[in-house]
Amino acid sequence: MIYLILIAVLLALYYLFMSPSSQLFGKFPSRIKTDEKIIYLTFDDGPNEPYTSEIIDYLNSKKIKATFFVVGECANKYPKTIKKIHDSGHSIGNHTKSHKFFNYVKTPAMQKEIQDNQAIIKRITGEEPKLFRPPWLFRNPILLRSIKKFGLKPVSGVFCHSLEVFKIDAQQIAEGAIKKAQPGQIIIFHDGYNSKGANRRQTVEALKLTVEALSKKGYTFKPLN
Repeated sequence: MIYLILIAVLLALYYLFMSPSSQLFGKFPSRIKTDEKIIYLTFDDGPNEPYTSEIIDYLNSKKIKATFFVVGECANKYPKTIKKIHDSGHSIGNHTKSHKFFNYVKTPAMQKEIQDNQAIIKRITGEEPKLFRPPWLFRNPILLRSIKKFGLKPVSGVFCHSLEVFKIDAQQIAEGAIKKAQPGQIIIFHDGYNSKGANRRQTVEALKLTVEALSKKGYTFKPLN
């Protein structure tokens, strides 16, 4: 019985603080209200080469605009990639400077993480991001109040596949994303891993399969703004 209660408590905490659908602490959209068959493709934890550039090149070849939620430390490592995202007309969002959990949950450190990343991205692109996605989608009332001070809009989304970050097969990732598609859905892929590089070959291939399948179903793709 104790274990069942513990599991129930953990599930409740996950829903409140990390679930894409929880709106308890304020507006945190995982879907844009529309009847049009529009999908918002988003990418977290980059830039991470060569995979981010491969994603950009593919999207550009299809004349698709997407949204990249970038980590400041990765942006510092690959400033040319950030410029490529920006110059290609994709949206750039703030995903904190370091993606480190314990920095992120402490209020002063959290605010510095956000502010520092705003400065990094502005230095490279000349513009500050207008969108913010917290690492792991973790949020609380303090966070949502803090990002308003920086003029940022919080954005959630649904993960293309819950195991995508563990580099599962591209077909599995794509099937997960396709099943979750509905008008206005924000779908999360990962072109990196936390603030570190990772092999994202399967994600790159899954993106191509997803776009091809959803295009045949009549979906179009737009960036968040």
